[in-house]
Formats: sequence, structure tokens, C-alpha cells
Amino acid sequence: MPAPVQRINAWSSPRNISTALMYAFRQRNDTTVVDEPLYAHYLTHGQTEAVHPGASDILESQLNEGDEVVRKVLMGAYEAPVVFFKQMTHHLVAMDESFLQHMDNIMLIRDPRAIIASYAKVIPNPGIDDIGVEQQYYLFQKLQAMGTLRAVVDARQLLLNPPGVLRQLCTCLGLAFDESMLEWPAGPCPEDGVWASHWYGRVHTSTGFQPYTERTYELPPALEGLARQCAPYYHTLFEVALKADVA
Repeated sequence: MPAPVQRINAWSSPRNISTALMYAFRQRNDTTVVDEPLYAHYLTHGQTEAVHPGASDILESQLNEGDEVVRKVLMGAYEAPVVFFKQMTHHLVAMDESFLQHMDNIMLIRDPRAIIASYAKVIPNPGIDDIGVEQQYYLFQKLQAMGTLRAVVDARQLLLNPPGVLRQLCTCLGLAFDESMLEWPAGPCPEDGVWASHWYGRVHTSTGFQPYTERTYELPPALEGLARQCAPYYHTLFEVALKADVA
């Protein structure tokens, strides 16, 4: 009988440090990582009007139906004892979500102003369904009710103290902290999705989590309303997020 596999979904907003977190878990000897397995499903069934770079390549590279992704990828066979699925929360549309009960789930959040400022550089005029913050709030409630939410990780807190926050995260997941999670080789990794050339330029130049730098984000008037709309959802999740100043 095959050994059980621990399956971890990391539900992130876009333009977060989710790729860096995936790279961190990739350094573990006990872990396999999978990059955004529901992206093609989202492009097929989502309601967004945004034009995603490389959309046709994404649709060709992945299974397009969420239920098939669950069966063959999320719940598929793996040799590693731990599998880390980097997920975008807004990709979770038009599908049976019961698989969430059988997996460990964490959430990766970021200040909506920072998300919007970064996202709009690639896809202009995003709406609330593109940003994923509202979806994170409702997914947070569902996962809490299911009892399968293990932790909420805030990008700023993680960058302020990578070893401290990663150590807490590993404890929440029942894993031993591994110092190798703090560094990785520069450049792409084989697990990157075909969309990497459009989105991962900065992380490909990194060799670890970059020190946090305080910034202000100026948004055009059309996007200020979106930031205000997202703020209450973010602040609710931040209240329960792992904190950098906890040993």
C-alpha cells in the first residue's frame, strides 16, 4: 500500500510572493511542487474579461477542466511524501470544492494596494474578480468551517522575518523546518508554468526572499475604489496571519 501523501494548497492572491514560497518549498528533499494547476480551468470557466498573456499556451499546457485536475493532479499519485500546490484563489471557480476537505490549506495574503499596483502593470484595469482578495475572504471562511485551514501567511510579515515565519508555517503544517527553504538558485525551475516569462522575471533574479522595503503605492482614481473595496477583506485575514515578531 503506497505511503500517504500530504497535499498542501497555498491559496494566494496574484502579484504576491507565491512563486518565491513555491521555490522555498521546492528546496525541501521531501517535497514536490506544482505551479497553478487550475490556471487553464480558470481561463476556460472564469468570468474575467482580462486578457492573460500566453493564454493559448496555458490552455494547451494544462488540463482545462477542474474536476479532472482534482482527480489527476491534486489527488494524483506522487513519490514525494509532501506535495505543495501553488494556487491562485480566483482560479477556484465553477467546480466541486469538496477536495478541500482532504488537503491541508494555507492562505497567502498581501496588501491590496500593492497587488493592484503590480497587477495593473501587466493586465490593465483589473476588477475585484481578478485580484482575488474577496475570494480569499470567503475561502478563508469555508476552510475554517471545514477545519482544513492550517495558516494565513502575510507577504510583508514573511519578508520581515523569513526564517521565523517559515518556521511557524512548518509547525502549522506538521513539518520540520528546513533551513534550505531560505535559499534557491537564481533562474527558472522546471516546475514553472508556461506563463513564467510574463510574470516571474523578478523572482528568477532572486536567490532567496528579498528584504522587505516599505513603499507607498499611488493608484489611478479608477483603481482607488477597488483598493477600498478589498481593504476590509484583507484586514480581517491579516488579524489571524502569522506574525514576524513571534519567535
